[in-house]
Amino acid sequence: MARLRNLMLLCLCALMAVPALRAEHLMIIAVNDTHSQIDPASDGKGGIARRRAIYDKLRADNPNTVLIHAGDAVQGTLFFSLYRGEVEYALMDSLGYDAIILGNHEFDNGMDELAAHYRNVDAVKISANYDFSATPLNGLFQPYWIKAVGEKRVAFFGINVNPAGLIADMNCVNLRYRFAPDVADATARYLKEVQGVDYAIMVSHIGYSSYEPTEPNDSLILSSSRYIDMAISSHSHTTIKPGSEWSRIRNADGKMIPIGQNGKSGKLVATYDLDLETGNIVYNHISVDETWDEAASRYTAMNQWLDHYRHGVDSIMNNPVATSARFMKNSSPAAQNWVSDAAMDIIKGLSGIKNIDCAIMNKGGIRTDMPKGTVTEGVIGSMFPFDNRFVVLEMPGTELIESIKLMCGRGGDAVSKELKATYNAKGEMTKATINGKKIDPKKTYIVATIDYLANGGDYMTPMTRCKRLFVDTQKYGNHILKYVKGLEAAGKKIDAKDDVRIQKK
Repeated sequence: MARLRNLMLLCLCALMAVPALRAEHLMIIAVNDTHSQIDPASDGKGGIARRRAIYDKLRADNPNTVLIHAGDAVQGTLFFSLYRGEVEYALMDSLGYDAIILGNHEFDNGMDELAAHYRNVDAVKISANYDFSATPLNGLFQPYWIKAVGEKRVAFFGINVNPAGLIADMNCVNLRYRFAPDVADATARYLKEVQGVDYAIMVSHIGYSSYEPTEPNDSLILSSSRYIDMAISSHSHTTIKPGSEWSRIRNADGKMIPIGQNGKSGKLVATYDLDLETGNIVYNHISVDETWDEAASRYTAMNQWLDHYRHGVDSIMNNPVATSARFMKNSSPAAQNWVSDAAMDIIKGLSGIKNIDCAIMNKGGIRTDMPKGTVTEGVIGSMFPFDNRFVVLEMPGTELIESIKLMCGRGGDAVSKELKATYNAKGEMTKATINGKKIDPKKTYIVATIDYLANGGDYMTPMTRCKRLFVDTQKYGNHILKYVKGLEAAGKKIDAKDDVRIQKK
C-alpha cells in the first residue's frame, strides 16, 4: 500500500513538473466605416499610417492574427472625391487586410470602377447574401473564408445591406440581394455542420440598429441565431463600448454572443482575442491617436506616396471661401436646418420656380462638421461629397405626408423652415404643417430635394411616384460652394438655429 502511494506521488510530481500548455488564441483585428479618413480628422483622431502602426504592433505581439475591414472604406473626404478610390484601395494590401466586405458606399462610383479596383486587392472578399453572377463583380467574391489555427478552424462570412433605398439603382444593376436574416444563421449552421468549423463569425454591414425600421439589423439577427459565435458590426456608425450591455446579445438558445463596432472614420481599432479552446472572446478598443505618430512616421515609402495625393487635397482644404458664426456638428439640427434652408434659396434661383413650398434633404448627406470661423473650399467639399443633383418635385399631398411619416419613423430628417412635424413615442407622425397650415392630402405641393431622395434613397419611395419639374446638371455641392462664397461677398456668415423641425412630442 505504501509502495502504491509512493508511486502515485511520483506520478503526480511528474505531471506537476510539465508546464501547462497555453491554449492557442486568434487575435481578430477589425475596423469599419473608415470613410476615406487617410489623415487624422479635425479632432486629431484617426489616420491610416497610425492604423497601420497599430496593426503591425498587434501582429508582432500575436502569432495568430486576422485583419478585417467591415465595409465603407471609402467616401467621406476629399481623397475619395478627387481620386475615386485610387488611394484607399491601393493601400488595402499595404495595411495587410486578410478579408474585407462591401459597404454601401463602395458602390458610389458604380460596379465597373469597383471591380477594376478590387481585381488589384489581394484581401479575400466575402459576401454570403449578394449574388454577383450577372455583374462586373462576378468571380471576385466568396461567401466565407476559413482560417486554420492549429487544429481549430474559424470561419468568417459576410452579410451585406439591402441595396434598395441605399444604393442608386444605376450603381447596382443586376445585383441580387438575399434577405440577410434568412442567410446569416443558415450560413453559420452550414459552416459548422458541413464544413466542420469550430467558430462561425459574422462580418456584417447592415448596422447594429436599423436606420429604416422595416430593415433588419445585427441585433435582431443575433437574437434569433443559434450558430453564430460573434459579430463584427458596421454601417450604423455605432461605438459599442467593450464590456457594456450592448457588447453582448442573447441568442435564441440563451447564449450571450459578443458583438463590436467602432464608430466611424477609423478613430478606433477593435480587437477580439478568441481563446480557441474555450471560445471565450475578449473585446477591446485601441484609440488611433497621437501616441502612434512616431511609429507611423517610419512608413517612409507609404507617406511619400501619399504626399502626392495630399498636395491635391491640401490645395482645396486650405482655400478660404466663407465664415461660419458657430460650430455645427454634422448630425445637429443646426447643420440640417442650414443645409435645407440654403437648398431652398439655391434651387429657387437655379430652377426659376419661386413657389416652392419646402425643401427636404437627407441628414446622412452631411458628412463632416461645420467649423466656427474660417470655412475652406475643402470643408464644403467634405461636407457634401456626393455626386447628387438638385431636383424639384410636384408632390401630391398624400405622397408628401407619406414621406414625412418615413422621416418621423427614423427620428426626423433635414427639412427647411417651412415644414414642421411631430411624432409620438412609436415614431408615428401626429402632425405636419407647411407655413403653419396642415398639409392637405388633396393639394399639390412643390418640393425641392436631391436626386438621391427623388430616386427612393433613404427609403423615400413616395418621392419616386412624383413628377419632376426640374433636374439640375451639376453636383449640388458645387452650388453650395458658390452659395457660401456669395454670403462672404455680402458680408454675411453661415449660421442657423437649433430648432428641431421634426420632433418627438
